[in-house]
Amino acid sequence: MRISALTAQAVPWKNGGGVTRELAVHKEGGRMVWRLSLAEIAQSGPFSAFPGLARIHCVVEGAGHTLSNDSTQLEARPLEPLCFDGGTNLDCRLRDGPCRAFNVIYDPTQVTAEPKVLAEGPVPDAEGRQVLFVVSGSVEMAGTDRLGPGEGVVTESAVSAVITGGGAVIQVRFLPV
Repeated sequence: MRISALTAQAVPWKNGGGVTRELAVHKEGGRMVWRLSLAEIAQSGPFSAFPGLARIHCVVEGAGHTLSNDSTQLEARPLEPLCFDGGTNLDCRLRDGPCRAFNVIYDPTQVTAEPKVLAEGPVPDAEGRQVLFVVSGSVEMAGTDRLGPGEGVVTESAVSAVITGGGAVIQVRFLPV
């Protein structure tokens, strides 16, 4: 399944403090297993909490921000995936202006999610369901087409693909619990 932040509709955040572009949602038995989105973070403020779910948050544009509360401080830096409890109440403080972040929200009782940032070259073999999201450069998919920045693919199995143009791609593998 192909995904694109270029055509996805902007929807308000759960807490109303910004917008996100929902890229894909996978449900089983009426329950969300995982959701992919690209958030536009234009101002500092509260971060939406998702009790019972886990999060992966990766800044793809801008200098990033700090997520914190009285007992936690997480530094969101460009192309460094943060994995944390989605139910944690956090405040977001922008580092140096607006940014965008690729997000994965998932149910840790159903799947685990493993993020990696890949650089130019062949995409490593990965069994099972995975997501490739192009941050920069492009991905040449064998036998299909080319994906550019803001585009991606969700696959059920290993893909034959090459990252070109000095690219950076976020890969997330979903594994059953």
